Order: sequence, then C-alpha cells, then structure tokens
Amino acid sequence: MMTQRRSRTLAAACLLAATATLAVSGCSKSETTSNAGGDSSQGAQAAKTPEASSGAGCSLETYGAPKLDLKNAVVGFSQSEKEANPFRIAETQSIKDEAKKIGVKKLLTTNAQSQLSKQISDIQDMLSQGAQFLIIAPLNSDGLEPALKAAAAKKVPVLTIDRKVNSTACKDYVAFLGSDFVEQGKRAADAMIKATGGKGKVAILLGASGNNVTTDRTKGFVDQIKAEAPGIEIVAQQTGEFARDKGQQVMEQLIQSKPEITAVYAENDEMGLGAVTALKAAGKKPGKDVKIVSVDGTRNAVQALVNGEYNAVIESNPRFGPLAFATAQKFYGGEEIPENVIITDRAYDETNAEASLGGAY
Repeated sequence: MMTQRRSRTLAAACLLAATATLAVSGCSKSETTSNAGGDSSQGAQAAKTPEASSGAGCSLETYGAPKLDLKNAVVGFSQSEKEANPFRIAETQSIKDEAKKIGVKKLLTTNAQSQLSKQISDIQDMLSQGAQFLIIAPLNSDGLEPALKAAAAKKVPVLTIDRKVNSTACKDYVAFLGSDFVEQGKRAADAMIKATGGKGKVAILLGASGNNVTTDRTKGFVDQIKAEAPGIEIVAQQTGEFARDKGQQVMEQLIQSKPEITAVYAENDEMGLGAVTALKAAGKKPGKDVKIVSVDGTRNAVQALVNGEYNAVIESNPRFGPLAFATAQKFYGGEEIPENVIITDRAYDETNAEASLGGAY
C-alpha cells in the first residue's frame, strides 16, 4: 500500500512538472507530456494531461550506446506508410525540418509503403549506410524484431514514434514518443456523448489491425461510452484500415445493413471523411442526420467541422521532429529518458474549428 501511495505521489508530481520537453530528473520513470511537436493550432482545446504510468527510464550508459554529436551524425528515419495520408506527410516533414534546423550531418529517409518486410529491410539498409541513430514510425506493434536486433547489434539507439512496439524498452529501443491513444478514445467518446445527447446507435470504423493505436482508441471509446452513456449503443465495429476509400466502402455497407445508425466514430480522419462521402451519396446529412467524430486533426476534417458536416475531431499530433531530436539530445547529454513520452493533442469542435483551421495539418 505504501508503494502504491509513493507511485501515485510521484505520478502527480511528474505531471505537474511536465513541460514542452521531457520531464525533469525525478520524473524520469513516468510518462511525460510534451507540446514540442507543434503549437500552431490557435483556439483549439488542449488535451487534459494524461495520467502518468510507471516505466523504467533509459540512459546512454544503461543502453550501452557510444556518445554521439548529432551534428556530426548520420540519422535514419523509417516511415511506415505511403505519404498520401496528411498525418504521414506532416510527420515526415517535421522530422526533415527539425533535422535541418539543428544541423544533422545527414538524414536518411525511407518509406515502407505499408509493408512490414520492407520496413525491416529499410532499417537494415540504413544501418548498412552508417546510420548512428534511428527514428522509427512502426507499421505494426509486432514484427520489427529483426530490425531492432540489427540496430542493437551495432549499438544504434532507436526511438519509436506514433506507434508502440511490443519489445523491451532500453534494450530494443530507447523510448516511445506519441499520443495517449486510450485517452484519445475517451475524449472522442466524450465528444460523441455531447454531440448525440448521450443517445443513439454508433458504428465504429476501426483502424488497421495489429497495432496499439487501433486497440487503444477502441478501448478508450468503448469503455467511456459504457461508463458515461448507457443510452448509446455500439451496433457495429468494422475496420476501414485507416484509409479514406476503405472507410467510404465500409460506410456504404453499413448504411444498407445498419440503417438505424445515428453516429460514427472513425479512428482516423481519413475514414471519417470517407464516411461523409458515403452518407452524402445516400442522401443523408453528415453532422446532422449522422453525427461524426474522428481522430487526427487534419485540415480536411477541421474544414468539414466548419462546413457543419462533422461534429468533433480529436487531434493526434504528427509533428514529432522537435520532440524526437530534443529527446535524442537529452539522451546523448546523459539524461534518463522516460519509457513513454506523451505529446500534446488538441481537440476541435464547432466552437473553435474556424479559428483553428490554420493550425491543422
């Protein structure tokens, strides 16, 4: 019991100490919240600071990597999916911009095109080209072990961003940088409850299977709906694979098979926008006849809010460049890095969408 009290006290203290970068020494074993990924969304509602959870910190000495000056280093970035999705475009650009800003000697970039085998070979190729530090946006939570082992064999530290891997922190990778996906799901549920008045029949457009983003966004949403809105019934859950065309196809099917649907929770904006297209084609008014809430914060989704065709968007901040390189610099400076570094996400609704449009990606 005393240990639990100490853990809760440390968590609370760390949350209060969270800033735009990593937590100060003493909070290093907990998640921290950072806004280092970007602050351009004027008027958008900031996320509530997520509860910290325990996780061993990682230092250069513990990891067993050599000292490195990033300005004289070769850094590799592995993108998981083709850059047709606005999230991926913004994410890759943020890494490139920050590498240039801090003067990284050479940045290697690859794109796995949604193929796990290609991401593994991409990472191995960057190691062969002399990469000394890696930033990886994993395609899946499992399956990257051969690439992570190859990096560990060469004592090349790895930061994972936006999706977690089911591997061992401070052995297979230094830390995870990303959003609190369960919290995103909860916030989406709260927005849905507000939009529907706590009543209705909801369909969930699930993200791609095999990664923690889909699992956590679903859990957060479902648990919050069950706890706070017994008048909302979840009548369908079907994957749209995080793609607009697939989201549209799934919505077209659901309009036929579940005509009673009054709301849609899409686990990314692209699927949500696909649902908008399907609903309009069926003669329904998205945002009115069928409420829509999604996660990401793309400009197209925020514009749909402005147009009245959407009800809420929970941001998933893709601007990892500043946070990733700040984390790397702290790591090489001898600081202990938390296992999970949580980036700040905002929220958009009809009250702030128009004023915040310029800050969306």
